[in-house]
Amino acid sequence: MTSVIDVVRHLDQYLVEIVNNYGTQTYAILAAVVFCETGLVVLPFLPGDSLLFAAGAVCGLSGSALHVGVLMAVLIVAAILGDTLNYHVGKFLGPRVMNNTQSKWLNPAHLQKTSEFFDRYGGKTIVLARFVPIVRTFAPFVAGAGAMSYRKFFLFNVVGAIAWVTSMTLAGYWLGQLDAVKKHFEFIVLGIVGISALPVIVEYIRSKQQQKA
Repeated sequence: MTSVIDVVRHLDQYLVEIVNNYGTQTYAILAAVVFCETGLVVLPFLPGDSLLFAAGAVCGLSGSALHVGVLMAVLIVAAILGDTLNYHVGKFLGPRVMNNTQSKWLNPAHLQKTSEFFDRYGGKTIVLARFVPIVRTFAPFVAGAGAMSYRKFFLFNVVGAIAWVTSMTLAGYWLGQLDAVKKHFEFIVLGIVGISALPVIVEYIRSKQQQKA
């Protein structure tokens, strides 16, 4: 069975294969992944930043069936819909789940970290969380559980989706055409994953230090 690490390491190769096999249907496949990663709070481990970067790079390949403009439009809609679903699920289930420290489906620590993001950044959390793995998936849920009105959430949702998708996809589209990036694409993707995970690692270390103190 293909490991998650292997998929991340060779994301460009998998995407090229998918595009070759499914052509423009790849738009729907990528949209489904983005929708699930942002909309289903039980799937925070799906690729996000690295997927957008790799998809943008594939758009830049000669003869690619994907157009970067169409891709961004499709993925922005998917990201907005994903967060919208997540918000409403949080509004419906949030109060019960947030008070359940033994939840089998959600990691209470992830919910706590996301709540701390809201305490620190307020409504801007929805925009900033787009660039932070795990928090990106839990932020809409926590917002729906009572941290934010839907009207305010929707505005931040749209702004965040546009900023996240366009920045990551265009970075892949432009940088992916450079020879140096093509030769070391695997390391570039791993680097993006590592950089994306830094805020989570920093918060984890900080919480451990606070516990010791």
